[in-house]
Amino acid sequence: MCGIVGYIGNREATEVLIEGLSRLEYRGYDSAGIAVYDNGEVNVRKYKGRLNVLAEHLKQDSLAGSIGIGHTRWATHGEPSDRNAHPHTNEEGNIAVIHNGIIENYMKIKEWLIEEKGIEFKSDTDTEVIAHLIDHYYEGDLMKAVYQAIEKMEGAYAIGVIAKSEPDKVIAVRKDSPLIVGLGEGENFIASDIPALLKYTRKMHLIENDEVVLLTKDGVKIFNELGQEMDREVFNVTWDADAAEKEGYEHFMIKEIHEQPKGISETLMRRLDKEDNIVLDGIKLTNEDLENINKIYIVACGTAYHAGLVGRFAIEKFAKIPVEVDVASEFRYRDPFIDEKTLFIAVSQSGETLDTLAALREAKRKGARILSIVNVVGSSVARESHDVFYTWAGPEIAVASTKAYTTQLTAFYMLALHMATIKGNMDREQYLQILKELKTMPEKAQSLLKDFAEIQHQAAGHFNNESVFFMGRGVDVHVAHEASLKLKEISYINSFAIAAGELKHGTIALIEKGTLVVALATQDRLYDKMLSNIQEVRARGAYVVAVAKEGNKEIEKTADVVLYIPDTMDELSPILSIIPLQLFAYYVAVARGTDVDKPKNLAKSVTVE
Repeated sequence: MCGIVGYIGNREATEVLIEGLSRLEYRGYDSAGIAVYDNGEVNVRKYKGRLNVLAEHLKQDSLAGSIGIGHTRWATHGEPSDRNAHPHTNEEGNIAVIHNGIIENYMKIKEWLIEEKGIEFKSDTDTEVIAHLIDHYYEGDLMKAVYQAIEKMEGAYAIGVIAKSEPDKVIAVRKDSPLIVGLGEGENFIASDIPALLKYTRKMHLIENDEVVLLTKDGVKIFNELGQEMDREVFNVTWDADAAEKEGYEHFMIKEIHEQPKGISETLMRRLDKEDNIVLDGIKLTNEDLENINKIYIVACGTAYHAGLVGRFAIEKFAKIPVEVDVASEFRYRDPFIDEKTLFIAVSQSGETLDTLAALREAKRKGARILSIVNVVGSSVARESHDVFYTWAGPEIAVASTKAYTTQLTAFYMLALHMATIKGNMDREQYLQILKELKTMPEKAQSLLKDFAEIQHQAAGHFNNESVFFMGRGVDVHVAHEASLKLKEISYINSFAIAAGELKHGTIALIEKGTLVVALATQDRLYDKMLSNIQEVRARGAYVVAVAKEGNKEIEKTADVVLYIPDTMDELSPILSIIPLQLFAYYVAVARGTDVDKPKNLAKSVTVE
């Protein structure tokens, strides 16, 4: 959500900024712009639309400076437009600011600036107040003015600032929104995510909350909120930048769907010793620890929340520990009971989801132990947790999460098995039986990716549907919710998921001739009940696409089409059953001509509440 890039050095800043922003397009945006110090002036170019709109304008109107800041905006205040695009400047245009996040008290500041200073605002954004506030405090020391400005600002933000009067520096600030610094030789960078800088450097500083950064081309200094300089280790990025490229696939999303077998295998096999014991990196969970825990909360958003629902099922099934799952954006506001006997599990692909971070901090403040399941090493959620379980999904670029979900499921199964053995709720034979089946998941997932002609056929036949129902029972309900989310976020079809047993309590009134219903029937003990539910909707004219295990042929008598997954334990089926439905969502979206990797109004890393 909003991409930030800044550069100071000897290269053409415009080239670096456009390149960096192109690597952040997955975050979602509606406009783009840059500010470059060129020929004694801070020059701003910004336009509504995709980054290529800005790039095309710059071919005719180039900026030649070697210091600048760039931004891709996801609208929160003010509609997408040229004037609301970042960067924003003060009235004279000699201070430029980019900003990711929300200034919650911006209206109060804006009214004061208008009434007391007579400022005329050019945009509807909260960001513009930052430029005017810095200008108000500026008396020849940009760093001091920035400090004074952020003292007045409430909310979440990562900002980058350049000024005409101090053309040898870039200043950046982080508060609750992601920010990194890239280190080069005779050049330095800022960005909101690592991929933006991998073309230029693998040496990074991970900026902490409430820190201010001073960049010159020759060095980087990091200061805390009191202005004290901080020491910071260099973080060396080890993953391959090519992993973030499409590698011949039409979209990142389909590439990432195909990367799931590898991600599942990496997440699992890296944590098994020679005796098939689960070794959870540095996580120390003893029986005494678990006996001292009286409540587990799993808190997340979107796809990670759906993974958490399956995680609850696994932990309660295997470890016999009660678990509550909550949406992070609601968690803090219901005043949940948390103390030192609470285990709080935060789940986030990016590790920067602001709602999840806020819930984590609230739980931590109340004494809970924090364990996070995260895909990005060194992310905020990871750094602020007591224990971290990293998923080995690799970089996920498409906004619609796929491989992060299946690796999060794998992580939850491993946690559940680990807890079960520690507590003595599962004997060695049962443990090895489940683990043996879990180890087959990469191969079985791969088999689902070899032939999906039927899925493409169904997508071609149903891409014009404007409403789709997903239903299931047991753990299939949680997969139905994730499958529905995948379809709606990239195809814009109005889809939703229900527990099949709830059909009779209202939803069946919406079923009519031609309604598409996707029915998950992978749970052996609930199989007959699902057949009855399918018959209920078929009797009212629905067209049913079912997902079932190989061998369960009876379902062919009630469903119009059956997509089969390899036979497996009921408990582990979500890893497999989601894959054909991810593919269905993808091919429907392609058929509808949507922007699959960057769906409208959505962002990869949601860094505002």
